[in-house]
Amino acid sequence: MNLRHQQLQAVTRRQFLAKGSTGIGALALSSLLADNQSASAKSPQSTETQKFRLPAKAKSVIFLHMAGSPPQQELFDYKPELVKRNMQPCPDSFLKGRGFPFIKGHPKMLGTPYKFKQCGQSGTWLSELLPNFQKVADDVTVINSMHTDQFNHAPAQLLLYTGAPRFGGASMGSWITYGLGSENKNLPGYMVLLSGGSDPSGGKSLWGSGFLPSVYQGVQCRTTGDPILYVTNPKGINREVRRRSLDALKSLNEFELKQFGNPETLTRINQYELAFRMQMSVPEAVALNSETKQTHELYGTTGETPSFANNCLLARRMVERGVRFIQLFDYGWDMHGTGKGNDLITAVPNKAKMIDQPLYALILDLKQRGMLDETLIVWSGEFGRTSMNEERNGSKFLGRDHHPHCYSIWMAGGGIKGGMTYGKTDELGYFIAEKKTSVRDLQTTILHLTGLNARKLKVPYQGLDQRLIGPADEDHLLKDILV
Repeated sequence: MNLRHQQLQAVTRRQFLAKGSTGIGALALSSLLADNQSASAKSPQSTETQKFRLPAKAKSVIFLHMAGSPPQQELFDYKPELVKRNMQPCPDSFLKGRGFPFIKGHPKMLGTPYKFKQCGQSGTWLSELLPNFQKVADDVTVINSMHTDQFNHAPAQLLLYTGAPRFGGASMGSWITYGLGSENKNLPGYMVLLSGGSDPSGGKSLWGSGFLPSVYQGVQCRTTGDPILYVTNPKGINREVRRRSLDALKSLNEFELKQFGNPETLTRINQYELAFRMQMSVPEAVALNSETKQTHELYGTTGETPSFANNCLLARRMVERGVRFIQLFDYGWDMHGTGKGNDLITAVPNKAKMIDQPLYALILDLKQRGMLDETLIVWSGEFGRTSMNEERNGSKFLGRDHHPHCYSIWMAGGGIKGGMTYGKTDELGYFIAEKKTSVRDLQTTILHLTGLNARKLKVPYQGLDQRLIGPADEDHLLKDILV
């Protein structure tokens, strides 16, 4: 028996690549060692990363996801004709050959019960439910022509963030930190914050690294208790003892790395080291009590109670500290109208009030600090809502079913023009009439603004060059909304 031959037979393609000068493991190491500049600037893989690098407009991304998908008709897509036809029978053309998750029979049209007005010098139509957000209308671009091919929550969320409606892909934040590295060696390059009392339907896969090294996965940060689970020392272990134990683990892992060359071993070494540094840096980063009274009043924070407002302020603090991608998920936007907890009259105003002031504050705060131009903010759900009343099981509450054919998002800062409305739906808000915009288009535009070429940013896996935008070149850069 030749042990050397057996060892070589056990080496995977990833392990083989990790041993070379362009190994994935070496790229992971360079990302973690970056300090006040992108990892690729110091990395021996600089030549390799230049293949997918572009001039960047945004240093950081804050992605605000309203999990469940808010009704665009109540917030951003004003349809006076739909209001006129409120509770009239739905046109047959909307129903022929189409199915809905919950609507049965022949539904009635549903106009919004809320007033809209044109805001700012741009005249952007915005709902009365967002009075504070109206003040920054000229800083945002509203896109009313988004569409997707998924109408269930988890697949739609996975498509948006990983490029495929199934589990196993690498998330957008992972791709960006893989391509750019981190600007702070003491904090993760990709951090996740949750509000609304639950995880999004797609779960932790929405910030997973998939086939990329696990060092690029999002790190969930909490606003109560330990900011990050399992980072603090166990009882009876002080920092000195922790340091000695990590040194011993590092020696063992380095021995294993030399033997087998598995890039995940290198990732393990660096994650232990990052966790040790995070014991000092994370508590400082999430210390909201260090902010002024005026800042807390601006955001409408809620003390130690987790909230969307707290998370928006934390997002600004993370951007200040060089975190590359911050993802906020706010649960509770699935407005089917089966009761007061998810109807248009009670639930939508309550949720809108929770986000209105923090959204305004985040944009204004970044702008006042001179950080908005280098920070891309994206606000979105995973799909849209129907122009018809769902009326599930005869419910008397107003609500809207899932609708993939059109929905609204907005973007601000980081290379976005602001003060414009892009795309248009038909007069009843059911189909896209102008400038149809896909999930692929949005992904390409976000990567472009951060300095990454979406078509060239790829990793070989399972016999295919994996990309965030998928294998086919179906994407288009949204040039009209860029500075």
